[in-house]
Amino acid sequence: MDESTEGELIELGDAGVRVRVVAGGKRPPSPDAVLRELIARGTGVPADDVELVHDCAVCGARHGRVSVAYPLTLSGAPWFADVAVSGETVVAAAGTRHPLGVAVEPVTLDAGAVIDEAAFHAGERAALDELDPARRALVRATLWARKTALLRAVGHTEFIEPARLALSMPGADEGLGRIVRSIPEFGSVWRQVRFHDVPVPGNRAASVAVIG
Repeated sequence: MDESTEGELIELGDAGVRVRVVAGGKRPPSPDAVLRELIARGTGVPADDVELVHDCAVCGARHGRVSVAYPLTLSGAPWFADVAVSGETVVAAAGTRHPLGVAVEPVTLDAGAVIDEAAFHAGERAALDELDPARRALVRATLWARKTALLRAVGHTEFIEPARLALSMPGADEGLGRIVRSIPEFGSVWRQVRFHDVPVPGNRAASVAVIG
């Protein structure tokens, strides 16, 4: 295996999730290759034998987290896994216990008021406005990465407006975020959601949403 595909391996505490971050290199591996290798490490099967499905089981579209058709866990259940890419940075996550989603977002200094109103809750926008511009850009990108990761973890569902959800603010929650204002569609499951921010190189933010 090319050395550039090794990347950094991160354990998300007691969530039972392993994350692999691969960045840079002359020939960056594909997102699927990174995820296959991560699952192979946890199962002992060859990476080439890991079967990934990107099509939604409900509608057939390519949205939401990746499904692992093979291998199964020791109990016969499917793995929970996902992978995201931004530029030359790939972040993959896999676990056997909880649904999860992954997102990597670039840091931009000014996303625009219209975009922010569609993406962020009024309370989040107020908190962002209190930050200096440089800090605001990173926090905004992290918030959006968290929301994108959550929607990928949820998978096929009715359209949810991100601005209806309010999350704890990155930097004030020590990188372990939670939902502070939910919506009826999520029922009580929102109390079980945690956002694990993952350090990535470059001007980017990454997060893994774990449900449970």
